[in-house]
Amino acid sequence: MAEQIHVTPHNGGWAVRVANRQRVESGHTTKETAVAAGRRLAQNLKAELKIHNQDGSIAESDSHGNDPRNIPG
Repeated sequence: MAEQIHVTPHNGGWAVRVANRQRVESGHTTKETAVAAGRRLAQNLKAELKIHNQDGSIAESDSHGNDPRNIPG
């Protein structure tokens, strides 16, 4: 399974985390900056990016490598 990066609410701000790791990779005051940082990390690691809503549900999911589907375009 590909590695997953999660952008989640954290202590009144937003955090970027790698799944199955305890520590926060980076903390941010806005969701937008956290998503940008998470996207860069996902691209570097060729990982899945999961962007969460304030309630913890997943709002968006992007693949940045290791995508098993072979869809042209």
